[in-house]
Amino acid sequence: MADASRHCCLLLLILLLLFLSCHRSNSEPTQDKQALQAFLSGVAHPPRLQWNASDSACNWVGVQCDSSKSYVFSLRLPAKGLVGSIPENTIGRLSGLRVLSIHHNSINGNLPSDFANLTLLRSLYVGNNRLSGEFPASLTQLTRLTRLDLSFNNFSGPIPFSINNLTHLTGLFLQSNNFSGQIPSISAPLDKFDISNNKLNGSIPRTLSKFPKSSFAGNLQLCGDPLPPCNSSFFPSPSPSPIPTVPSTPAQRSHKKKLSKAAIIGISLASAVVFLALLLCLFFCLLRHRKRTPKSPSKAAAAAAGGAVVARSAAEAGTSSSKDDLTSGTGPEGAERNKLVFVNGGGYSFDLEDLLRASAEVLGKGSVGTSYKAVLEEGTTVVVKRLKDVVAGKREFDAQMEVLGKCKHENVVPLRAYYFSKDEKLLVYDYLPNGSLSALLHGINPTSISLHFLSAFCFLHFADSLELQLLGHGKGSGRTSLDWDNRMRTALGTARGLAFLHVSNNLVHGNIKSSNVLLRSNNEPAVSDYGLTPLFAPSPSSSSTRIAGYRAPEVVETRKPTFKSDVYSFGVLLLELLTGKSPNQASLGDEGIDLPRWVQSVVREEWTAEVFDVELMRYHNIEEEMVQLLQIAMACVSTVPDQRPSMPEVLKMIEDMNRSESATDDGIRQSSDDPSKGSDGQTPPAETRTPPSSVTP
Repeated sequence: MADASRHCCLLLLILLLLFLSCHRSNSEPTQDKQALQAFLSGVAHPPRLQWNASDSACNWVGVQCDSSKSYVFSLRLPAKGLVGSIPENTIGRLSGLRVLSIHHNSINGNLPSDFANLTLLRSLYVGNNRLSGEFPASLTQLTRLTRLDLSFNNFSGPIPFSINNLTHLTGLFLQSNNFSGQIPSISAPLDKFDISNNKLNGSIPRTLSKFPKSSFAGNLQLCGDPLPPCNSSFFPSPSPSPIPTVPSTPAQRSHKKKLSKAAIIGISLASAVVFLALLLCLFFCLLRHRKRTPKSPSKAAAAAAGGAVVARSAAEAGTSSSKDDLTSGTGPEGAERNKLVFVNGGGYSFDLEDLLRASAEVLGKGSVGTSYKAVLEEGTTVVVKRLKDVVAGKREFDAQMEVLGKCKHENVVPLRAYYFSKDEKLLVYDYLPNGSLSALLHGINPTSISLHFLSAFCFLHFADSLELQLLGHGKGSGRTSLDWDNRMRTALGTARGLAFLHVSNNLVHGNIKSSNVLLRSNNEPAVSDYGLTPLFAPSPSSSSTRIAGYRAPEVVETRKPTFKSDVYSFGVLLLELLTGKSPNQASLGDEGIDLPRWVQSVVREEWTAEVFDVELMRYHNIEEEMVQLLQIAMACVSTVPDQRPSMPEVLKMIEDMNRSESATDDGIRQSSDDPSKGSDGQTPPAETRTPPSSVTP
């Protein structure tokens, strides 16, 4: 009887375990599901974002539960077209939430006070919305936060000292709001920090001085390291030791009063003089700017302003307007609007949200858009290009991206992914660590300098004018000496890449210039920004001066690049390699003569050594090679398109020249920094630096 009782108990126990197991496998975070439904019903959203009430909340778009499906672990709804304020008693009820990502929407109001209940929250991303009010007090109670992003909203008032409650915070992004007052000393272990473009004043706390100037830019009344030092007159001087006071006479009090008035008048006059000087400086800069670009100053300023606003992150610059998503995100096309599309496999595993969270820096602003170096959280580094003024529709854009995705060649930068929405078009490329040929030849990067000045919006026109001036300088700080062998390698590799685009893909590059020739880690060149011209409206003849020096004469008239115009641009690139001069360098002539005509004018004067870069004069036995490459370049820049060789023909000429050099090279070429010895330890033969006048290119 006892055995039967034991067997019965064991059977009941097994049945109970089976019941609990089945119940666990079909578990549902019921309370969290109700909170999510209340949230979605309280904000406007596009039809494509629908959560099926009959399905588990753990299967909904943007919702991730823990392994047992007992609570919601993360809620990720970036750029989903959400409009309105977050209702109380909705998201605040998700007590197990670790990650909340609702940036790049149109959420307004302030964050609900019940956010203080999210005590396990570690990452909060609400940037690029329309949130307003003071710094949300509820956030200072979330002591486990490691990432807090409130950027690009309308928050105002002071930054509370209670932010120091967040002792685990490693990233704090408050830029582009209306925060005012002084910055509190923050003791959290921050590795990322940005508070630029607010209304803050006073001295920067010592705990934050390790961050770069860009983290504080746009706050005109901030001072202290890393910004200029604070004026000591703004602060009270140390109190001297007590001295017995002697009552002053009425005459002395009158004298002190007069001195005080005089000081006020002096300060006022000095301020007026400084203000007038700034106005005059700005006026002259604007005059110069208008003389150089008389037809499009407003457009240049607007483009520069856009570059200043988005300078922190490629991701922040590369998302669409959520309002437009809401109004136009219906149908199959709208369902794919926020998808990062990988071409030909892509080679990466991140998604759009990972890209949006990436930290980034501006690499340069070109004729088709702005490029950013984006470092994703898992450490992957890519280049994101944010295109501007695209007129192609989604179907045409997708078709062109499919064509570009098939371009696989060592000397072509591969397109990895793209993103298309009504307001934003992004391209994702590999990041090449050695920079561009332009930076290597000319040193100064005018875009980064102009964006540095643009951090103060009131100097917008001044910085834009400065940028135009800097474009005229061929050499500057940071210039790397580029020897002849590397220049030949660059010419040959670039020619191979362009010939591949022309022959294998029937693709016109359309934007050849030295800043679009990038260098891999082994210094092998790769062309970028190819095949993008069909996406844009034909540019006017007065468009960007950055590509004017490379543009073929017929393109100025037809505004349509061709294979032959690519050859012309490549010829200009060869001249740039030979002369070391920028094609739009102002010093080439008083009347703005371009590089090909300048070379022709010098050649007509019986081959003066003025043609070639002085850096090349340090190397022996290369005059004949320079002349040969110059002949190829001059054939490429012929005024008549039909007289130019094709790109495969140009490639063959350079390859033949290169083979000839390899066959005759006896190993004595070296820099004349050591003029007494050749590479084999022998004294090199005497030679002249001036090419013979009998040779005509």
